[in-house]
Amino acid sequence: MAFATCALGASPATLKLQRGGTTVPVTTPLGGAPITSLELDPATSAGDADSGDVGDVGSKPVINRGLPHGNAGSNRQANAKRAKSSPELLGGFDGLNFHDQRYANGGNQFSIEPPDQGLCAGNGFVVESVNDVMAIYGSAGNKLVGPVDLNTFYHYPAAINRATGAYGPEITDPSCYYDAGTRRWFHVVLTLDRFGTTSSFAGTNHLDIAVSQTADPTGAWNIYRLPVQNNGTQGTPDHACAGGFCLGDYPHIGADANAIFLTTNEFALFADGFYGAQIYVLSKQALASGQPANVAMFNGGDPDIPAPAFTVWPAISSGGQYAGGHNGTEYLLSSDAVFYDSGTSNTLWLWTVTNTRAIDTTPSAVSLNVAPLTVQPYAVPSSLAKQKPGSTPLRDCFALTGCAPAYLGYPNFVYPAPRDLAVNDSRMQQVSYANGKLWGTLDTDVLLGDGSHGSGINYFVINPDSGGIFANGTLALPDANLTYGAAAVTQSGRGVIAFTVVGPNDYPSAGYASLDAKAGAGDVHIAAAGAGPWDGFTGIPYLGDNRPRWGDYGAAAADGNTIWLASEYIAQTCTLAQYLTPPLFQCGGTRGALGNWATRVSAIGL
Repeated sequence: MAFATCALGASPATLKLQRGGTTVPVTTPLGGAPITSLELDPATSAGDADSGDVGDVGSKPVINRGLPHGNAGSNRQANAKRAKSSPELLGGFDGLNFHDQRYANGGNQFSIEPPDQGLCAGNGFVVESVNDVMAIYGSAGNKLVGPVDLNTFYHYPAAINRATGAYGPEITDPSCYYDAGTRRWFHVVLTLDRFGTTSSFAGTNHLDIAVSQTADPTGAWNIYRLPVQNNGTQGTPDHACAGGFCLGDYPHIGADANAIFLTTNEFALFADGFYGAQIYVLSKQALASGQPANVAMFNGGDPDIPAPAFTVWPAISSGGQYAGGHNGTEYLLSSDAVFYDSGTSNTLWLWTVTNTRAIDTTPSAVSLNVAPLTVQPYAVPSSLAKQKPGSTPLRDCFALTGCAPAYLGYPNFVYPAPRDLAVNDSRMQQVSYANGKLWGTLDTDVLLGDGSHGSGINYFVINPDSGGIFANGTLALPDANLTYGAAAVTQSGRGVIAFTVVGPNDYPSAGYASLDAKAGAGDVHIAAAGAGPWDGFTGIPYLGDNRPRWGDYGAAAADGNTIWLASEYIAQTCTLAQYLTPPLFQCGGTRGALGNWATRVSAIGL
């Protein structure tokens, strides 16, 4: 490379991954009681088993994944414009929502927020995954399969068997990727095992990887299970995580011509402590053919690594376009503002895995390098996002004497409406390799028009060979927050950023903007306007803690000259009277008792 890199001399740990069975996605029935005494998993009291929101500093009693950081904010002024029209929008449809998640598999599911958006597209199909369901659509938006609860898809018992009280494994953080080179679909989740059928976590946890057997995702898939507790058991190295078990949190997927890349943030499962991001390199051809797969593992917590390895996001490649130098190359990006008391930084870290062709024969010969890149300053967002006022029947029921005890089984509790919702911290979000460039986004603190702090999106277009920057700027509105940005790019180098738009004049909406290596980001478009405010359970003291959750990541995927976007938004609104009309709490099948999030899938033509 033409710029300074640090070649990390230690060889990766290696193991062989065996196929663990097959599965076929089959729609599971919606049903079950409108609310039960087991709405929330007691082992993960604040929504899903992951985190990433502002204020996430170890708020869960069982799983602590907080990093100490400041929130000094930045002085960058929001100055983007709203587009007057959306000529590029080819169409869209409402994807999975809270009602699908809670009532899938006959209602043997927990209430979960946020959804965590996983989307992939190719070969005439669109696959959407959220916590903890998936669906498969045709390119016209017609649902082919779904909702499929992920416990059933991965051949586990139900998340909660409401007839017996038995718990199944906890599944979280779905991501997916369609690989044009092998014409296979790759889907990954983090799974936490239980002690028997109790709610208590056993400590063992693994990345479950499903790989389609053909280019049709509605057919059969092979399943692999990669242990990530990293305490010396099940072939894992021992990273000495406090409490005896590490956790492979926040997994995401990337690929080059030779390998599938999975990365995690490694925390202690039963104690405080962050131990560095982990990078797993898996043989793509072996996975695609259903064979045992070599795995090489790099420990970002190794003291010889000079970079603070946190959310090291691997690049996906559209249309089978990969970096071929150095016997096969994969690029990854990470940020580091969360490690500083100021909450600010002007450094990204470019990670490079080379000699990836060796993964099939000599996995220990795969190499890792890292280099700092100087970019425009960015900052951990310092404020939650305000919402436009509207109907909030869950809040109204909690506030109304007799409603919550009689209908929800909880005491009365009065809280403001609408509540502020969480935005992302400044961790790296989705990364793409396209047209010889590396593209990525992250959330950053900005100043809004009234002088208050809000959230915007920093974008980066990088020359990975020289470390040069083609484009780097901030996309932000003066009157609303933009959060959980995810960029996808066509092979010709035309990109789109997807995000949520929310503010005092905006219900949570699905937004997007163009992204170009020369012009940077374009105007803010609204793909689907929110119909009402977020009205969910997280942040209500009786239902966990004080963290109002919204997203952990968005998703975007390029398929030829079409880019598919998936964003969390609010698709419904209803009054307290409608909320209390049978079937209770469901407002015509648009929400559940404790939540109303939805997702919007949009197609953008380029």
